[in-house]
Amino acid sequence: MLNRLQHEYSDQARRRGVALNSLLTELQGQTTEKQLIEVNRFFNQFSYREDSDVWGEKDYWATPEEFLGTQQGDCEDFVIAKYFALRKLGVADSHLYLTYVKALKQNVAHMVLSYFETPGSIPLILDNYNPAILKGNKRTDLLPVYSFNAQSLFLTNASAGLGKSLPTDKIKNSKWKKLLADIRKEK
Repeated sequence: MLNRLQHEYSDQARRRGVALNSLLTELQGQTTEKQLIEVNRFFNQFSYREDSDVWGEKDYWATPEEFLGTQQGDCEDFVIAKYFALRKLGVADSHLYLTYVKALKQNVAHMVLSYFETPGSIPLILDNYNPAILKGNKRTDLLPVYSFNAQSLFLTNASAGLGKSLPTDKIKNSKWKKLLADIRKEK
């Protein structure tokens, strides 16, 4: 990965890759709270840019390596990078959900990473708009739409079946499937 970052992007991209690897090594065995804080902090240093400016596409989901390489992206790119870094640290998939929300202040669709300590707990929200990790009930600026991970998708719209879990093999999420395929190609 480090060689690809240097070859395809820059020496600075390689240094970001080294810094991420060092951080992940340092965070091994630390509390989940510390892992969430530090992974959120690391990626929130990157610049927010629209996909059309970075990739020339309206909606592109960058792999963590592409996000490291460019050091810029939109909300999905922040969430995807945080998700895979935390998975690498051993945080179980059942605790992490990529969550589509409506950001009420900005009046836009947005994505955040939700961490559930237990299945019924109020999630902690990792977000590039607000660097503080807060419980979901404290984020009154966000209106959840749906959440998903590699295992399932949860609906939050009452008319669609509030809290209903759907297995991911029954869902057509082409952006997620393409992202996973792209990550497999990078290995």
